[in-house]
Amino acid sequence: MKETFLISIFLLIFSICFGQKADSNQKEIKQKIDTYINEVIEINEIPGVALAVIKDGKVIYEKYYGTASFEDNKQVDKNTAFKIFSTTKLITNVGIFQLIEKGKLSLEDPISKYLDNLPKEWQGIKVANLLSHSSGLPDIVMFEDIPITLPYDKKIAILSTKPMEFATGEQYSYNQTNYFFLAKIIEKITGLPFEEYILKNQFPGVKSGVYFSSDFGKSFPNSAFRYNYDSKTKKYVKNTLNSGSDGHSANGLNITLPEFIRWNENLDKNTFLKKETKYSMWEPFKYTKSDENFGYGWDFYPVNKILSYGFTGGNETAFRKFVKNDMTIIFLSNGHKYDNLYVQSQVINHVAGIVDKILIDDYLLADEKTTQDFLKLDIAKSEQNYLALKKNHPEWNFEYRLNVVGYTLMNYGRINDAIKVFELNTKENPKSGNAFDSLAEGYFNNGQLEISKQTYQKVLALSPENANAKEMLTKIDKLLVK
Repeated sequence: MKETFLISIFLLIFSICFGQKADSNQKEIKQKIDTYINEVIEINEIPGVALAVIKDGKVIYEKYYGTASFEDNKQVDKNTAFKIFSTTKLITNVGIFQLIEKGKLSLEDPISKYLDNLPKEWQGIKVANLLSHSSGLPDIVMFEDIPITLPYDKKIAILSTKPMEFATGEQYSYNQTNYFFLAKIIEKITGLPFEEYILKNQFPGVKSGVYFSSDFGKSFPNSAFRYNYDSKTKKYVKNTLNSGSDGHSANGLNITLPEFIRWNENLDKNTFLKKETKYSMWEPFKYTKSDENFGYGWDFYPVNKILSYGFTGGNETAFRKFVKNDMTIIFLSNGHKYDNLYVQSQVINHVAGIVDKILIDDYLLADEKTTQDFLKLDIAKSEQNYLALKKNHPEWNFEYRLNVVGYTLMNYGRINDAIKVFELNTKENPKSGNAFDSLAEGYFNNGQLEISKQTYQKVLALSPENANAKEMLTKIDKLLVK
């Protein structure tokens, strides 16, 4: 009896201590995420952010930062509906696989089974090709003679006169036409408007916080406007782009963070799809002439050699599932100062490592830190930090990162700093024609025509087929004559 009593006391003390340690760990994780997100917001001057982390079926982090609307002086909160841009495609993917699971559609179905008046060259394209961006179709958003105001039939008539990008199935090429057609296929099968089908089958009973609109300038209750940074005025300007209702399947969903969390819960609990159907979305598509790693509408992101699945939108939102780690991270924002830095992906990767140490990826963290250093520190100190990093990890390649940082600095008025970064990149990658091409462009934009000419000549020595270098040399020669 005494031994049983002592064991019970021991287990009680152990349980209390374990619980306290778990609470302490959770508090530390939240503090680390807070500190990190605030730093990201400051460096990138992001107006508003909503972030959630779901681990082992529980929301362990949900927080709101900053401004949803400068005009109305509204702060981001749980009722703020963010435009999620191309992250919308994940919801469209689930809608397609719901039809597949019900036997109403197959990945192997030719799109001509559901869509009329297609050119002969398009008729063999399969549903799988649309989802994997391997269709080779001309991209509908790339043509000025196909305005959003045109009716569907007229859009297709004009689009059908455009050349295919490549033979179907050969490679990956991100393309909005694919999702334009996926929406039409859904409508043909179900007899419902795309928006009604999605809301009925993935957001049943939701009264607010979820709606479709690709008109970024239109105001909705509790909506977060999209803002673009004007580098000349150094102010944010409200984006008024309108992609029309045909863009809803590709970029039209507006959603609050709590509703996105609920959507993820239904995906995790196999409410939308059976487990085997869900996992089939994450099977890699086999391209005939490319090693691209992409699924059926879902991109693959390796973090410390562990694959995660998701998508990003507008360089401002991201949804990512770390299936093996039973974790999902949702990042929503409504603007950022710098273009093409893919801050949303950096945030997901960084937060994943904070929550689960197995997902700490030293290379990705170093890649992110390199970006942040060049944006916020003196250029000499930034270069010093970079060289110290490379000394410790000479095997790591940052050619892409330095190139992106250089262009970012150049586009935001720091031309001399940009040139120094481009010069650093050519020293690091002396056989890269692309690195020298960027450096030559920096010199050109700074009015240094002679050295720009010499650098473009270096580009051609490394990459004889570089058409841009040839065009720029002709242009520079004309300017030098004047």
